Amino acid sequence: MNLWFRLLYLLLCSYFRPRLAAPFGVSRLRFRVLPNDLDSNLHMTNGRYWNIFDLGRLDLILRMGLGRVALREKWAPIVGAGTIQFRRELKPFQRFTLETRLVGWVGTRVIMEQRVLLGEDTIATRALLVTGIYDRRQRRFVDMPRMMQSIGAEDVPSPPLGKAADALLAADAALKQDDA
Repeated sequence: MNLWFRLLYLLLCSYFRPRLAAPFGVSRLRFRVLPNDLDSNLHMTNGRYWNIFDLGRLDLILRMGLGRVALREKWAPIVGAGTIQFRRELKPFQRFTLETRLVGWVGTRVIMEQRVLLGEDTIATRALLVTGIYDRRQRRFVDMPRMMQSIGAEDVPSPPLGKAADALLAADAALKQDDA
């Protein structure tokens, strides 16, 4: 993560922002496109989106109460796969909002959605990610009942996954089979 000032600002502010309802709270962070976010086309470079998405996931984890548990238990949030769709460019100094939320889960895999919004509801970019919480002590991923219990959301079933989430899981599985 090479957004040090944004990261420090997020960490300082997260203690003063309200806790998000687990597991379906939505993190909303506001940003502005800075000169170091630009590429040669003078819009935000595609790689910068992934860096900023890191901040959204961190905010969600901290504000749902998973951050302290993760430190204590030596858990690490991991992204395993992702897909992104660009709909509108972000120009220099343009303001945008990053929304991050859980879509659902299967086994130890959590599907997250991250959207970049212009104004209230114009989607500039949308990404789906396959994530999980890795237990460094046990050397395996944490199962969802245990993770949900740690954030006070026991016995919460996953909502049905949409077609895009199912396709992402299938693509991830296919890539793993190709490596075998």
